Amino acid sequence: MALPSTTTPFFVPIYDYQNTHRYFAQIADGLEPLGAQELAELGATDIATTFRGLFFHADTPALYRIIYQSRLITRVNAPLISFACHATKYLYKRARAINWSDFMKVHQTFAVFSHVSGSAINNSHYASLCLKDAIVDFFRDKTGTRPNVDAKTPDVWFHLHIRENHATISLELSGGSLHRRGYRQESVDAPMQETVAAAVVRLSQWTGTTPLCDPMCGSGTLLCEAVMHARHMPAGYLRNHFGFEHMPEFSPTIWKRVKSEADSKIIDLPSGLVRGNDRDPRAIHATRTNLNVLGAATQVVLTTRDVRSIPDLSGTTIITNPPYGIRLGKEEELKKFYKDLGDFLKKRCLDSTAYIYCGNRELIKSIGLRTSFKKAIKSGGLDGRLIKIAIYATSPKASKPPTR
Repeated sequence: MALPSTTTPFFVPIYDYQNTHRYFAQIADGLEPLGAQELAELGATDIATTFRGLFFHADTPALYRIIYQSRLITRVNAPLISFACHATKYLYKRARAINWSDFMKVHQTFAVFSHVSGSAINNSHYASLCLKDAIVDFFRDKTGTRPNVDAKTPDVWFHLHIRENHATISLELSGGSLHRRGYRQESVDAPMQETVAAAVVRLSQWTGTTPLCDPMCGSGTLLCEAVMHARHMPAGYLRNHFGFEHMPEFSPTIWKRVKSEADSKIIDLPSGLVRGNDRDPRAIHATRTNLNVLGAATQVVLTTRDVRSIPDLSGTTIITNPPYGIRLGKEEELKKFYKDLGDFLKKRCLDSTAYIYCGNRELIKSIGLRTSFKKAIKSGGLDGRLIKIAIYATSPKASKPPTR
């Protein structure tokens, strides 16, 4: 088993990541530049963006910090070995040679996620089976028994990526997708993914010092992410397990220090700073349940009414993901609703800024207000747009007084 370089001068790197300290983070399509900014803030270096991913270097404290605190990335992988691979027999042979007891015990469960493209091995499922067989056979030969596979909640995740006949086998350091914060106990319809909601909050540049409202909050994902942001609560605060604990050189001392430093920055949420609304009582119940997990159910003001009947949201940061078809139905009804939404913003949200995620971007023009930006963000199969609309009480281009 490899030992940490911080504890012995005789450390001999075995796996690729131990030589390079280079890792790979998965992220939603369109969030790569934003994710690169966040990784840099958390201590990553030499960051390079790729499609739905980020390569980066990190020392041990920064690696733990990134996985514990990042709100935008979904997984982090540490490459174990990379090799040219044209056949499943060779894949099995190389995988079988790995000392899998470096990462797990025989009584622990594991799962394999595979992706193949442009390669002689063209079936991801079969590639996964080859890697699973190699892991199982390693333990069977060594201990006389075999570990079990758990595709949903394994103790350890392994990743296999084969592209253009080049394979990389990795240990997943996140321990399941990081979008699963732990607060979502109830939901209605198709909720926005947590990492996408966190991106909306980040792009709003809301600092947690001025009022914020989601007038169509659904099950409250945007509100929960806003609360975590305002409280400086790490995204992984409610998680009780991380994949980096299965690294052979895992340091409980460093992890305890990193976690303590992050947790010490958590602050209370002022009552009434954050507000939410939805016309569906079930949605409000779900939102309250989820906020309660974060200890914020009594601090966030929740109301039940149609967004068009909200009396006033002046001087507020508005973030929302309005219905795009499922709940409203016909196209003409949707266009009318979005026009009414634009009228509401114009008349009752003076000196406010709205950040609206439109899953159906064709409806943006129905709002009838000028946008400051449109950012492409894919969420749940939707090629949507996040738009920013600033609503001024007076014209932002007021004429200058005449010179004398």
